[in-house]
Amino acid sequence: MARIFRFARDGVVLAAFLILLVLIAVKLDQAADSVIRGPFYAIDGDTLSAGGERLRLQGIDAPELDQTCEDDRGRSWECGKEARRLLARLTADARTECLGRDRDRYRRLLVRCHAGTENINAVLVRRGLAIASGRYADEQVAARRERQGLWAGRFESPQDWRAGRGMTDDPNLADAFVDWLKRAIDWE
Repeated sequence: MARIFRFARDGVVLAAFLILLVLIAVKLDQAADSVIRGPFYAIDGDTLSAGGERLRLQGIDAPELDQTCEDDRGRSWECGKEARRLLARLTADARTECLGRDRDRYRRLLVRCHAGTENINAVLVRRGLAIASGRYADEQVAARRERQGLWAGRFESPQDWRAGRGMTDDPNLADAFVDWLKRAIDWE
């Protein structure tokens, strides 16, 4: 009986040690993020420019700049331009900083932006001016429920809008898998 207890105890200690090593590795990996501080220029609803560097907000997809949507009465509104205006307002705060380390196929740095404690990526989704892609699902559910922004009427997803105009992202299967895997293991 004592032998089984020691074996179980040793297994628990080993598992705790391995978990600790994984957590340390994740923390060290997060420290590798580049920190970009403004001033920022909003190119569109999910892309910024700062110091000659292009930044793509990670985990969201905002309407394209020329894209229009419909409100609940069927009236057209410039949802792409409104998304850019909101991003410009949110990044005007002097405390805004963006963190990221990975790049997309266009060599833009993929970032998570914050103004103080406010997550700008999440705010865009919560206000209904971006669609969650891989994260921010809770914010999207709330925006839909409250009929915020895009969810107040009819709209074409930004991805479908781009595809319909020959602007498709169309990554190869390997790139799509790597993007999915990065989103799946990103705990933030």
